[in-house]
Amino acid sequence: MDPRRRAIALFDIDGTLTKPRSRISEDMKAFLLQLHNVVDIGFVGGASYAKHQDQLGVDLISQTEYLFSQNGTNAYRRNTLFHQINIKNLYSDVQLNTFISCCLRYLSELDLPIKRGLFIDFRSSMINICPMGHNATSEEQAAFERYDREHHVRAAMIDYLQKCFPDMHFVYLIGGQSSFDVFPEVSEAVVANKQGMDKTYCLQFLKDYDEIYFFGDKIHPGGNDYAIYNDARTKGYHVHGPEHTKSLCESLFLRK
Repeated sequence: MDPRRRAIALFDIDGTLTKPRSRISEDMKAFLLQLHNVVDIGFVGGASYAKHQDQLGVDLISQTEYLFSQNGTNAYRRNTLFHQINIKNLYSDVQLNTFISCCLRYLSELDLPIKRGLFIDFRSSMINICPMGHNATSEEQAAFERYDREHHVRAAMIDYLQKCFPDMHFVYLIGGQSSFDVFPEVSEAVVANKQGMDKTYCLQFLKDYDEIYFFGDKIHPGGNDYAIYNDARTKGYHVHGPEHTKSLCESLFLRK
């Protein structure tokens, strides 16, 4: 690492750099490359590498330091994979099948204004559950988010699953507009450190930095940015969208 660059700006993606489920704007991409002249850049999110590649673009991922897909359980430096964990190595097929079948039964009986396809996304290190279905349009996702604020659909399902599967030691975190992530509380690979697999997982790869600035939108308890935002190793900043993120970074890094 360049001794002059002892800080990294670490960004959540959905709702922080992009609108939910959308690609990064060319303006934001240009801004991040400008910002990269004064501070290292990293990205962390719960989605798969393929989704992050689609949102951010290979050029941006390749020109910045880190991409931590699935909270860093799939970790890339300059677009080269250097670390990976698979949930299938932590649970048996019987355990996973039982959990997924329970989710599908619950979802089949759930009464919602709108349902679409792709309710469960089995990723390498986590399971993502979307009660209305990922195939919904952006407008439908936004409508569900408003509905969920009033009816607490995701929170109710999480409470149900926690009661049904206490011995699987899953962590449940709400992220994005319409889904929530399910991942192991502690993995075999990091059991000695009692480190969970939320977004704080990626911090183990950033030990050489004196300062880690984190920017995220879901910082409330139960949100997928909560743990890393409140971690003692980071300086957490709550943002309300891409323009707010840009404005905040300008004041922190470019107007000194």
